[in-house]
Amino acid sequence: MTEISSTDLYEFKRTLQELADKKGRGTELVSVYIPPDKQISDVAKHMREELSQSANIKSKSTKKNVQSAIEVIVQRIKLFPKPPERGLVLFVGMIPRGGPGTEKMETYVFEPPEPIQTYTYHCNSEFYLEPLQEMLGDKDVYGLAVLDRKEATIAILRGKRIDIVKTLTSGVPGKHKAGGQSQRRFDRVIELAAHEFLKRIGEQINEALLPLPDLEGVILGGPGHTKEEFLKGDYLNHEIKKKVVTTVDTSYTGEFGIREVIDKSMDVLNEIDVMREKKLVQRFLQELVSDDGLASYGEKEVRHNLQIGAVEILLLSEDMNSQRLTYECSVCGHTSEYTSKNSESDAEEVCNNCNEKMKITETKDVINDFVEMSEEVGSEVEIVSTETEEGMQLLRAFGGIGAILRYRM
Repeated sequence: MTEISSTDLYEFKRTLQELADKKGRGTELVSVYIPPDKQISDVAKHMREELSQSANIKSKSTKKNVQSAIEVIVQRIKLFPKPPERGLVLFVGMIPRGGPGTEKMETYVFEPPEPIQTYTYHCNSEFYLEPLQEMLGDKDVYGLAVLDRKEATIAILRGKRIDIVKTLTSGVPGKHKAGGQSQRRFDRVIELAAHEFLKRIGEQINEALLPLPDLEGVILGGPGHTKEEFLKGDYLNHEIKKKVVTTVDTSYTGEFGIREVIDKSMDVLNEIDVMREKKLVQRFLQELVSDDGLASYGEKEVRHNLQIGAVEILLLSEDMNSQRLTYECSVCGHTSEYTSKNSESDAEEVCNNCNEKMKITETKDVINDFVEMSEEVGSEVEIVSTETEEGMQLLRAFGGIGAILRYRM
């Protein structure tokens, strides 16, 4: 799957908010989710069936609007020989602009940031957004493994999505009734088989997790003490081993064990996310008070440092509510940029060259603007929540904008 850029993700979030605000007069807003492996011809056939079914709608206006929306969908999907790599989402419906008779057909067609899993047709007074809203959740990547001496399951957790990577079985002998020297010999055979199985598990975990550049941590689970024995032994690559954040006791192995690991680790995972944010802001504050510190803050200074490529990590508060406005003078062609609160977006600007009033030619969310600048110079961006004391401090004391620099300015 191709990676979606942080700019595209932020645009997606804004589009989702727009869609959430749309309301129909009746159950006439149509949402369609098409997975990447779904045949467009099958979707077209289903749309024709829904068009036929809609003839039974009692309200004339609702029937007309639903049929119009379905016809728009049929026309739009004809443009796609097959769904895009991550699937296709369509939202179509008559949106009222005021009183009766002010409805206007609105159409949204786009590829989501993650693959669509299930084909869905939904008709209601609101667009069906839950699958897309889930995609906006945390997307940190964790490696998971549940194991005992008989079996092991390895999985990757991406946000809320679990991908089972490998299931292994050991063939380690169980209990035996032999005694004397035979018992000791059987015990050695069992221990050797168990060691080989743990070695095989380690090789599979290394193979699955080492290629992941964004791996945040690894969690091991399972019944009994095998997981601790595995962690203490020399089975994992040192890069993977140092990312093990906790071990969890589970009643099961297999997929049920993986889900049990997730359920029992949520507090740990949430704390890891919070701690990462806290550590970044704390690092920024430490750099700021140091005599030769690598930090800057404030929009003007950070913008300048971004433009010259001096920013390593850009910290932005998610609660910033500002717009970047571009003005142009219709008389002399002079342009200027200005950042304003959303409530001040209609502020007038006067041309410095000829003192004529300037017109707004572009409006951009300030976070989106910073993300685009960062991508151009290869700076890392961290959107900081206000759930921690450090996050609130970034917003209130520094206007929500701070930077850790690559070199001293």
